[in-house]
Order: sequence, then C-alpha cells, then structure tokens
Amino acid sequence: MAIALLLVFAPQLLRYLPHTTLAAVVISSAIGLFEISDLRRIYRIQRWEFWLSMVCFVGVAVFGAIPGIALAIVIAVVEFLWDGWRPHSAVLGRVEHIKGFHDVARYPDARMIPGLVLFRWDAPLFFANAERFNERVLKAVADSSTHINCVVVTAEPVTSVDVTAGDALAELHDTLEAAGIQLCFAEVKDPVKDKLKRFGLFARIGEQNFFATIDEAVHASCADDPWE
Repeated sequence: MAIALLLVFAPQLLRYLPHTTLAAVVISSAIGLFEISDLRRIYRIQRWEFWLSMVCFVGVAVFGAIPGIALAIVIAVVEFLWDGWRPHSAVLGRVEHIKGFHDVARYPDARMIPGLVLFRWDAPLFFANAERFNERVLKAVADSSTHINCVVVTAEPVTSVDVTAGDALAELHDTLEAAGIQLCFAEVKDPVKDKLKRFGLFARIGEQNFFATIDEAVHASCADDPWE
C-alpha cells in the first residue's frame, strides 16, 4: 500500500532508484502470490486441476498477462464441455434395508425392478451430451436381464435442456415406443418442464408420463413391484 501511494503522489522520488532494486520489490511482492500449500492440496485432491493451473501459469509467464488469462479461460471452457460431454449416469435399484433408489454399480446387492429401468443423468442435457444420453439409456435397456416395459428417467439433477437435447429426447421416445417401451420422467424441475412444453415434448411423450417423485413413477409404471 505504501509503495502504491508513493508511486501515485511522489513518483519522482523513485526516478533514480536502480532497476535491480525495483525488480527486488516486484519479486518480493510476487512471491506472496504463490500459494504453495494450496497447490500441494490441489495436487493431492485433484491432479488435473493442478496441471491446469500450471498450464495457465506458464501461459501468463510466456505470453503475458492478457493472453495468458485468455488461454486459461479457453482451457476452463473446454474442461467444462468435456465434463458435460461425459457426465456420470446410473441405473438405479432397490437395496434392502436402505430407503430410496441407488446406483446398482455401487451397490452390488441392489436389485432392479423387473420390467423397469430407472435411469439417472447427473448433468444438464445439451448438444454435447444428448447423443451419449440416448446411447446410455438404450444400453441400460439392452443390458437388463428382464424384458423392459418402461424407462423412467429420474431427472432431478437435470437443470437444463437445449433444443438439440429436446430433439434427442423425441428420437429416444420414438425408438423406445417402437420397441413397446414407455418413456417416463420423474422429478423434472419446473423450468425444465417449461422448456419441454415449448419443445412440444409434453404433448409427444404425454403429460401423464411426468411424475413428481420416483415412487409415483414406479407405482404407475410397475404394478407388481416385488419390494412392496
């Protein structure tokens, strides 16, 4: 703070100060910007974030502040799209003595309800992942050990749907319908519902196939739930 005030109100006092001295002041101030302990923590917890920070640091050092920051922004956007392109998804089942529905891959004792696929998608649906969404739903149907009559998408984690994803949902609905499988949704957020209505998907899929909770969807889609 004192140096800043000196530069603003009495810059002539530093006129004859050796450049090496000024450099030492700048270096001393810059050293405080390095959070070594934080970098170690990031490296231990999430290594790709550590290397991302290193790339951004090198970009600033080599190309300058503005180009380096621009590089960091581009890398961050690419990383966001990459994560959105291949988000986590899960097929859900019931686990004895545990309330709710859980990922069958994480709970070996989980049992799928015969005739029903409960599919959870943990990301917004948009152009980068819409095709992958369809592929994973169809794979879940194909991998089922019983004949599937209904697919319920548990959509609580889905915060947005764009036009491309809307078209993909329409395509998925038609594909499942041709195979005699009903497509349903549970826990869809109201803003997402509004978009689906504008896309015409409410009328196409059927408003009766949108449920407030997963339990409602299961009861409506599978009358012979063995866990009842």
